[in-house]
Amino acid sequence: MPQLSQLSQVYLSQFLWLAIALAFVFFVIARGMVPKIQATVDAREQRIAKDLEAAQAARATADETEAAWRERMDAARAEAARIAQDAKSKSAQDTESKIKAAADQINGKVEAAQGSIRDALASARSEIEAVAADATQEMVRRVAGLTVDTSDAAAAVKAELNV
Repeated sequence: MPQLSQLSQVYLSQFLWLAIALAFVFFVIARGMVPKIQATVDAREQRIAKDLEAAQAARATADETEAAWRERMDAARAEAARIAQDAKSKSAQDTESKIKAAADQINGKVEAAQGSIRDALASARSEIEAVAADATQEMVRRVAGLTVDTSDAAAAVKAELNV
């Protein structure tokens, strides 16, 4: 192969051109592209750091807001419980006063009814005594043929009814 036979004559020049090409590529990449890439990476790292700082600040603000919200909610729950307890207490007092008023009214009606029952009983008793005294006078007159005084007959009936 003729290409391989020339290799000993041209290999130094090819190494020279290879070194020049590699040096060119190295300087172009090292001086031209690497600084741009490094600037982009640095800018990105700075942006990420700023975003992380902003996120931490936002998280701290959110934590403070949540703590304040929880405090307000606890206070609102306590106030609601107090209001509910007050309402229960007031309702119990109102109910108790209504029950007492109704019980007083019922007791008044019961006492009035008992009074009227006592009056009716006394009236019935006096009527029964009067009828019994009349019946006693009539029975004694028919059976024994005697006349008994109305007051004596009433006293005898009263003595028998009280026993």
